[in-house]
Formats: sequence, C-alpha cells, structure tokens
Amino acid sequence: MQSIYIAGTGAGSGKSVVVLGFMELLSAVGRKLGFFRPLAPEGTELDNLTALIRKRYALPFAPEDLYGCTVEMARQLIGSGHYEDLLKRILDRFKVLEERCDLVVCAGTDYNGLVPALEFGFNVDLANNLGCSLVAVVKGFKRTPQEARDALHIAHELMRSRGADFLASVVNGVKTQDLEAVRALVTDLFSESETVYVLPEQPELAMPTVGEIRQALGASCLYGEQDALDQLVTNYKIAAMEVPDFLRYIEDGCLIITPGDRSDIILASLAADVSVNFPRVAGLLLTGGLEPAPAVRALIDGLRRRKVAILQVQTDTFTTAMNLSRIEASLLPGDARKIAAALGLFEAHVDLDELRSRIAVHHSERVTPLMFEYELIRRAKSCRKRIVLPEGDEERILRAAEILSLRQAAELILLGNPDRIRRRIGELGLRLDQVQIIDPMTSPERERYAQIYYEKRKHKGISEQMAYDVVQDVSYFGTLMVYCGDADGMVSGAVHTTQHTIRPAFEIIKTKPGIKLVSSVFFMCLPDRVLVYGDCAVNPNPTAEELADIAITSAETAAAFGIEPRIAMLSYSSGDSGKGEDVDRVREATRLVHERRPDLKVDGPIQYDAAVDVEVGQLKLPGSQVAGHATVLIFPDLNTGNNTYKAVQRSAGAVAIGPILQGLNKPVNDLSRGCTVTDIVNTVAITAIQSQFSDCESAP
Repeated sequence: MQSIYIAGTGAGSGKSVVVLGFMELLSAVGRKLGFFRPLAPEGTELDNLTALIRKRYALPFAPEDLYGCTVEMARQLIGSGHYEDLLKRILDRFKVLEERCDLVVCAGTDYNGLVPALEFGFNVDLANNLGCSLVAVVKGFKRTPQEARDALHIAHELMRSRGADFLASVVNGVKTQDLEAVRALVTDLFSESETVYVLPEQPELAMPTVGEIRQALGASCLYGEQDALDQLVTNYKIAAMEVPDFLRYIEDGCLIITPGDRSDIILASLAADVSVNFPRVAGLLLTGGLEPAPAVRALIDGLRRRKVAILQVQTDTFTTAMNLSRIEASLLPGDARKIAAALGLFEAHVDLDELRSRIAVHHSERVTPLMFEYELIRRAKSCRKRIVLPEGDEERILRAAEILSLRQAAELILLGNPDRIRRRIGELGLRLDQVQIIDPMTSPERERYAQIYYEKRKHKGISEQMAYDVVQDVSYFGTLMVYCGDADGMVSGAVHTTQHTIRPAFEIIKTKPGIKLVSSVFFMCLPDRVLVYGDCAVNPNPTAEELADIAITSAETAAAFGIEPRIAMLSYSSGDSGKGEDVDRVREATRLVHERRPDLKVDGPIQYDAAVDVEVGQLKLPGSQVAGHATVLIFPDLNTGNNTYKAVQRSAGAVAIGPILQGLNKPVNDLSRGCTVTDIVNTVAITAIQSQFSDCESAP
C-alpha cells in the first residue's frame, strides 16, 4: 500500500474527521501504521489531532518522530527563498518514519502557520515529494451546492497543474438537504475514475467542548470532572446584567463568561442548570484571574450534584471573548463521544470496501527530483563504497566531498598534491578529516599500476617508461585504482574533458561480457518527474542495432534507480507518418527492442511532445502504452540528444545528472565542466550504487 496524504483545501475543512476515518479503516488491515504531520506546533505539546491518533492507535513512536519541522523554521526557510530546503527537511524526517512502517497517513497543515493562500499548494508539493497518494478535503460548511462544486473544481485544477496523484476527494460538512445536489454536481464534474465522497454536516463536531476551550485558553479548572469537560458548547454568553435579566438569556449548552468576583452570576448559573425550568448550562468561564469568594466556594464544594465545569483565566472579559471567537472545534484524545460521532459520520457516508480496494491497488509511479535524490543518498549509504575523485583540488569537488562525508554516502579518495589540497580545504573552511588524499606522482602504487597498464597496452606500442609516465595522470591513476579494486568507482570531469575522463576506462576497464557498446544517460530532474535521456554524450551516429542496445541498457539503468522504464524511440515523426532513412533507422531499432526484450514497454518512432504530453500522445499514437507517459527517451543521434538535454536543462531549469556511463565492467562517470556541487554529490551517489550492482553481478 502507498502512504496517504490528507490535506484540507482551506481552513475549517474538517480534515480531522477524514484523517480519523482513514486511520480507523487502515488499522483493521493489519499493517504497521505510522502517522506524520509536516509542521509541528510551537512548544513541546502535541497538537490535538496527533495526540489523539498516537493514543488511540498506540503508535510506538516518540512525539518528535511524527513531525517534519517547526512552523517557525518553515517560515524562515520560505521567507529566505529556501523552499526546496524546507521540502528536503520534511522529506528526510518522513522517510525515517516510513522505513519503520508499512504505511503512513500524513495530515496536512492547519492553515494557521504559513500564508493561507499558498498552503494547499505547499501540501500538494509535499504529497508529491513524499510519494503519497493525495486525499483533498473541501469545506462544505455554509456553502451552497454550486459553491462546494466550484471549490472542489479549483482544488482539482491546482492538483493537476502540480502533477498530483490523487486517490480521492471529500466534500465535508454539506447541509443534509443539499447532499444529493452536491453529489450530482461533482459526478458531472469528474470521470468515474475520480472518487468523491460527500459527508453531511454534524453539528456536534463543529462545536468545541468545555475541555477544548480549557486547553485552547490555557485555563485553570476550578471544578469539573471529565464528564463536565466533555460538555458541548453551543454558544457563549457574557454575563454583565443583574441576575433577573441575565436568566432570560440562558440557552441550552451555553458557556457563561463572567468576572470571577460575580458571585451572584455564578450561583444563578449553577441553580439554573439543576432547575427543570431553565436550559442546560455547559460551563462557567471566570475572567480577570479572580476566584469566587470563600463562602461561595464552600457552597459549591458542598453541592451533591456538580456537573458544571468552572474554568478560570487571567485575561479580562473582553480579551477572553475575543480569544473564544478564534477557537475551532477539534478532537481530543479523551472525548469518546465526539470520536464516535466522527467515525460514525465517516463510515456511514464512505464506501469502506471500495475505498480499501482503491488504496490496495493504487500506487504512484511518479519519481520527483527530491525523491530521486533522497533515494540516491539512502542507497549509497546502505553499502558505502570507495569513490576516487581525480580533481582533488577543485573547489566544487571539495565542497561536494564534505557533503558526502557528512552524510556518510561514500568513502572518498582525492587525487592530487596533498599540501595543495589541504591548503585549499583550509581556505574554504571545510572539514574533510576522514577523506584519503593520494598523490599519483609519489604513490607507492604507481609502479604496479604502470606495469598493469603496460601489459594491457603494449600491443599498441606502449613502452614501460611511457606507461610509467601515463599513470601519473590523475584520470589514468584513478581508473587503474578502480580496475585493481583499490577504489570501487571514479567520478571526474569538473575540470577535464569527457574524452580525458572516459578514454582510460575504455582502454583499461572495458565493457561487460555480452555488452557491445558503452553508452550514457542523463537523469533529467524536472520539477515534477525524473526522465532518462540516452545517449547524449558518447555515440555520435548509432546504427539501428546500436540504438536498440542503448534503449535496452538505458531501460535497465532506469529500473535500477526506481524509474519504471517506458521507452520512447525519438524521431521527427510519430508512428507511420514519416518516411526516410533516419526515421526508418529508429523504426528498425524499435523492432529490435521488441524482439530482444518483449517485456519492455517501447514505442517509436515518436516525437518528443507525443512522448511526454498525455493529450498530444493520445492524439498522435492512440492506444500506446508509452505515448504521453515516457520515462526513457532515446535520441537518434548525439547531435540531437546533446542539444536537447542542454536546452531542457537551461530553459526548464532542470537538474541534469550525468552523463552516467553504461556497459563498463566497473563504474566510471563523467561530469559536465559546468556542473554544480549538487550535480557532483548526485553523480558520486549514482556511481556508488552502480558499484553495488557490479558487486551483485560478480558474486558467484
């Protein structure tokens, strides 16, 4: 089952009822459930919903494990332009919890900490990056059927624009007489595949209890057991009149607000509550920090029947009334009546069997850039590998090395002059105490590496002295370290050309058995997905046979990194619409992929827009499993691929990770000379993971 993110589309949506309903439903499935909230309240106390869920379902997690970060931290990060850093922080915390659970239910923000107009979009972004199915809860309270329908439509448009993967929507709090009208309107709005549940309003769920008011105001409880605190408050009455006039204004379930020295109002309220001639009083709230007179307290203490809670606050009556107006009803852990009412409402108006089956079969295939990067680091850390970085004195390499060391993603080896590298580390203020530094010029391994290189290349006219001179080059020295098992992989290219980086690998490491061609892919991290581009760096004009090899190898790389391969063989025409040598070559390559790997989803020739845009794909290649949903895009030649990846990178703001070489016996990867620190971190992590694959393939 996929984790679920439940988000209200605005304040007062009644999200808590839906969260409780989902937790109750899923707790019966027998899976290990977790609960998570992206933002923690200020202070050390759990928010009401989290406290309820943690207690009711006996979650074995510390309170701090259930939150992403504080509201204040979120404000600071958003205000300083570090929105993505905020998402990363929350993602890291969520993944730590998710690894301990079979399924996590996330409850979105409460619209009381960030900018309300932006919060639903923030929740959608979080659901995407946490890899959750989204459940949107739309407010139906005090809305006409048309207004509820319009609010739902706006929410769905926002979810679609952000690429959300939504499981269901809930319109909550609709007037009973409007239920059928709302259901008819939302049915006309969406297709059958988009489930919408409509819940009627439940008056008692919209009313706070005396206990909720006590908690919200931080009030002291002078009198009142749990039953008294569970009383629902239907309205507020400020008592400033004399008793005869005041009694005329008492209503059923009212909370009476009065200064603590008004003994007459206090006694009249208690008397009215026990009188059959007056409505029920929910409670008394005494203001100004004043307590009843000692004689009045003695009288109250001696009452045989005392079911009215008496609370006390320090604020004056006017301030107290203003604070009360801001209190919204919630669910407290000990409030059995409201919990039962909430569950009864959910279970009566949601088809539980249908919802359970949707959850069981629903699984998103989306991989967002943040998810992809998180998974890279996690997998690299799971089995740390030794990665050699030949450009040891380059600033970006050193900054990336510090990040990788702090995150314990790999054991790093820097090549170069040790004194120069350490001086550079000091100038940049970095901490790289655990990183090994080797100078190829003076290394005791230089002689051994030179002899190995000589044996491999003597048929090309290389002498022993020439081999000795060659291995002082950092690219050759690093490649020989990988070949000899002194390192598990190599990453270079921040300063050196692609040819300088990969030529030693072609000469020394060579290709895997059965692989005819070394090719490359880029992982293109777009705002809402990660695509695989191949081959944009190595093979200038591949034949149909070579294109098929590139497609199959790229699909295997995509699958290895958690991206379901759906291969688009790109050309300037789609389907049978084009003729000519170039398009025929792509058509033949597609046929070869089908023949060699019938298990793969592949289509071609296909144009780029038809490959990635659902509407265009359905128009140009109706019925295709790939059109509009492609994740692996194979370019017909290097000229097209290299220019396209750079155009997408610069124009769409995509992060391009690569080129990642495919087909070598051991991993060696190239960097773009314009790479960022993040690019280097990701490429090293990918290289470490490739090395893990190599170990599996070479195991007996």
